[in-house]
Order: sequence, then C-alpha cells, then structure tokens
Amino acid sequence: MSVRRPDFDEIGYWSEIKLDIVKEYAKAYSSILTKNGFHHSYIDGFAGAGVHLSKTTGELIPGSPLNALAISPPFQHHFLIDLAGDRVESLQSIIGEHSDVTVLPGDCNDVLLRRVFPQVLWKHRRRALCLLDPYGLHLNWEVIAHAGRMRSIDLFLNFPVMDMNRNALWSSPDRARPDQLQRMTAFWGDESWREVVYRPSRQLSLLDEPDLEKASNEEVVAAFRRRLLDIAGFQFVPEPIPMRNKRNAVVYYLFFASQKSVAEKIVRDIFRKHRNRRGD
Repeated sequence: MSVRRPDFDEIGYWSEIKLDIVKEYAKAYSSILTKNGFHHSYIDGFAGAGVHLSKTTGELIPGSPLNALAISPPFQHHFLIDLAGDRVESLQSIIGEHSDVTVLPGDCNDVLLRRVFPQVLWKHRRRALCLLDPYGLHLNWEVIAHAGRMRSIDLFLNFPVMDMNRNALWSSPDRARPDQLQRMTAFWGDESWREVVYRPSRQLSLLDEPDLEKASNEEVVAAFRRRLLDIAGFQFVPEPIPMRNKRNAVVYYLFFASQKSVAEKIVRDIFRKHRNRRGD
C-alpha cells in the first residue's frame, strides 16, 4: 500500500490498549448481532489515517477502522468520518473500494446527525457500534445525547480530561480563555459542569469569602457518567477505564454506554482485564 508517513499519529501503550478493548468488544458485538439477525454497522467519528505508528515498537499498527473491517462475523457496513483531508485521503488509499464502507470527510458533529445516525434507526432493526475518540474537546454533547435517545447505538467515548484541565478547568476559572470554556460547555452540554468542578472552599479568604475549590478528576468523571445515564438516557454505563501516558498521568477516560445489560457485562470483563496492564 502507498501512504504518506506524516499522516500517521504516534500512539503510546495505552492507546494500543484502547484499540484492543474496542476490537475485543466489536468481535463479541458483531457475533451477537449476527446471530440475532440485526443489520449492524460500525461507526468511527474520528477515524484517522487508518494506521498508527507505535511509540512502543516503532512499527505501523492498524487503527480502529482497519480492526473493525477485520472482524468476523463482519459488520454489514462501516461509516468512517474524519475532518482532516489528508487523513481521509490516507484512509481511502489504504482501504480501497469496498461496498460495505462509506468514508465521509467532515466534522462528525454534523455528519453523524445528518448522514449516519438516520441510517441506524431502532425501528428499522438496525444497530451500530460507535467509537467517538476525539483528539480533545472536539465533540458536541448533542451527538452523545442523540445516540442515547436512539436506543440503537452502543458507544465508546473518549472523555479528554487532560485537555479539559489544560485549557478549560483551571484552578481560577475566570482566567481560562472564553473560547476554551465554550468548548467545555459544548462537550458537557450545558454550563452545569461549573457546579461540578468548582465549589466553595471550607477555608475563608481574607475577605471572609470562600475561595473556589476544584473537584478531582474522579469527581468530574463520576458526574459525567451520571449525565450519560440520566440525561443522555443510556441504561448501562460501567465505570470508565483511565488511559495514561508514559508518566502514568491520566490523559483521558474511556467510557462505554449501552442500552443492554449483556453489553455492560462484556465491557466490564474487558475493562477488568486491561485495567491493570502496564507498559515499559
């Protein structure tokens, strides 16, 4: 295959674990849906260039779209979306022409709602496994909530806590840039994140007014999990698995959400197996 190396993202050990997690669940999911006679699709909102460069081995490894295409029994269709033209070009050149693949250039916040989700409706006995793995705060809550309302979608979701902390969730919220705060609100769905992240400190300042105290990552993640259940309407959302960098700092949390208890059980088992893995 002929592709340009600059298109490839370098990924670390935990990103490779994420690929293993999604691949393992996709195989179980496709087996179950095939046995039950459902037309089922794979959806990737941030599909990338198709392959990645492993920081661990230095080798090229298949990305989530290629992993999905290799699943047996196969998905009936694959919807692969990316905003970057060079990634789309690379992905198309690697995959080639397949009747069961639609590569869609554009912003997944628009493409999913207008062009993809309408093709996997519950009433038409269609189901989908959707991976939303943004590079940061590049996803709108409406996409997540719409997927929950549809009842036909199982969802893997990257909750980008490191990007949030670096750009939006500062210790002094008034110092963060307005556009970064807007990104946070778009991802969360409203400004209720402020009440989750900031609360009055128990210690009084010199003016006898409480300073703001910032919540822990775990508290923010727990609140978002409740939103997936209570607001988006997913019935089952197991505790997410933290994804780390080489310094063991959490970069993001990988969420899973579904309407089926069997799906939650499968993912709990997968998460449990991978949660304590360690890289070099």
